Amino acid sequence: MIPTPLPPDRDYGVSDRRIRAGRAMCQTPKDATPATVAVNREAVTRYAMDDRQDFVDADRGLIAPLPGNVLGDDGHVVFDPEALAYIGDDVPAPDTVNPSLWRQSQVIRRGGLYQVTDRLYQVRNNDIANLTVVEGDEGLIIIDCMAGVESARQGMKMIREHISDKPVAAIIYTHTHIDHYGGVKGIIDVEDVASGKVPIIAPGTIASFDKFAIGENVVAGNAMARRSFYAFGGLLDLGPKGAVSCGIGVLSTKGPQISYISPTDGITETGTKREIAGLEFEFLYAPDTEAPEEMHIWIPELAALTCAENANHSLHNIQTLRGARTRDARNFARYLDETLERWGDDAAVHYGPHTWPVWGNENLVGFIESQRDTYKYIHDQALRLANKGYTPLEAAEVIELPEELGRKWHNRGYHGTLHHDVRAVYTKELGMWDGDPVTLHPHPPVESAKRFVDLLGAQKILDEGKRAFDAADYRWAAEILHKLVFAQPENTEAKNLQADVYEQMGYQAEGPQWRGIYLSAALELREGSQPPPYITASEDSVLAMPIDILFDFVAVHLIGDKATDVDLHIDFVFTDHDDETWTAWVRRGVLNARRGAASNTQLTVSGPKAALIGALLQPGAAAELAKAGKISLTGDESALETLGGLLDTFDPSFNIVTP
Repeated sequence: MIPTPLPPDRDYGVSDRRIRAGRAMCQTPKDATPATVAVNREAVTRYAMDDRQDFVDADRGLIAPLPGNVLGDDGHVVFDPEALAYIGDDVPAPDTVNPSLWRQSQVIRRGGLYQVTDRLYQVRNNDIANLTVVEGDEGLIIIDCMAGVESARQGMKMIREHISDKPVAAIIYTHTHIDHYGGVKGIIDVEDVASGKVPIIAPGTIASFDKFAIGENVVAGNAMARRSFYAFGGLLDLGPKGAVSCGIGVLSTKGPQISYISPTDGITETGTKREIAGLEFEFLYAPDTEAPEEMHIWIPELAALTCAENANHSLHNIQTLRGARTRDARNFARYLDETLERWGDDAAVHYGPHTWPVWGNENLVGFIESQRDTYKYIHDQALRLANKGYTPLEAAEVIELPEELGRKWHNRGYHGTLHHDVRAVYTKELGMWDGDPVTLHPHPPVESAKRFVDLLGAQKILDEGKRAFDAADYRWAAEILHKLVFAQPENTEAKNLQADVYEQMGYQAEGPQWRGIYLSAALELREGSQPPPYITASEDSVLAMPIDILFDFVAVHLIGDKATDVDLHIDFVFTDHDDETWTAWVRRGVLNARRGAASNTQLTVSGPKAALIGALLQPGAAAELAKAGKISLTGDESALETLGGLLDTFDPSFNIVTP
């Protein structure tokens, strides 16, 4: 009785979209307009196209190519490396792809098992994130586990075949994002962690890591997943008119199994050391950076350093477009500088959980310094302009990186972009309001749109949209047509024209997430809302939720206005957690929970955590669970039925570009 991903045996590609949308045929993406062709060709002059070092570095140390498809337990293809073959090294950037993004994708599509340095290896690009393996004297230390069990399993098989069959001695999570822990059960068994045989080391306390890893992906998971599939192109077909790469990894993963095992050893102080399998690891604790909990790792014997995702072959997000807590750009710079201060003189290689390493002390130091100064520049210049009265959008329009920073490929906007990172600094430091009274209490989009259409007339707006499109004034065309589409969502001509506009904006975008959003919007306007490839609130994630987060998850499902007059108290006894008891109550339209039993409880539900999760998330199934002997009910059994009637359901394909 736990929410599960969509069935993995379906091909969530073009044919499945046709079935789900109830259409006989999908509309074919259109060609680049002459204006888009000109913009993309002109863009080449802004880039250091003669700098090919990334290609050399991405190929360095190859031991074995990827062996073929990553397959799920049921035989479905999770990842097909040949799906990216169209991004060939000798293939020039198509007119429909920004040449900078095309170049980055050419580098990224290289996959296989690589030696980074003595005793340190990576499997790259059979998943959005890397699998890093350090060979210790008595065992293997795994640093980050990829997003999916299947890809991690394939990576470990390559390690076993080509490197070592030593047992896994430890797992290290560098931070709290799903693509760094989701494959853990493809590497180790839960029993080995529970017995203490294999520790899992992670930044922060165990409770805080669980809170941020699970809470971020589950409590707000439906909205975040919907936005993620937009931003990462998960709803698009691969190809020059669709998805190319996500800028820091490959895209063609479908229906992976996402797992989770809680860490057992938390790192909360910089300078903490651990001796693992005969090697020393030293940690720099870097919270509130790219993730709420994050850390850098130094292996002195190997002169090997990772700054996790605080230093990348891309500008990172200060505020993700998928929707996560706003990061602190100043902290990025601060912890990168502290890393250089501690280990910069001795480091010989920097390896990351995404993309490829940087070798040589001079190159490594220059790389980290450049990333440090990029985040510091964004932070400081955004606040300089804020102090001069600029709004976020006004500042984002004028701030440009100095040429020494901006022409470095690793500072280009392949994950975050300069434009939305500048605006994110405002959000972090000054909040959501931009300071303009007109934005303090505006009309909602539909009401505003209807008033615009009533004032100007639908035909006049449509004519202006056509004029702007023909003039390649795509930003204005999108803005004006948005009013018409939200006022008249049944207006097919307006929707199709807006789709054409978004498509060209996507073709021009250097940032792959901007491209993904624009092209996904075009797809949805033409064909309707698309089903997600998978759901991030996997069974493992839900089962791993700390009990307080579990009740938070249930609470965000409560329909407040239906529950305003309800007074409901239910106790839950977690029999597999030493009979830990929590009471949950609904009153004044709010669900609260705390440890301990209530004196006025109406019902007590007892059972193991997995069964209680089923009773909480699907209260209507409680009688069935009780009949099966999985839970016991003492008291008024209708209390759960009452709770069930107050819980909302979330559509994973809710509308974005229409009301």
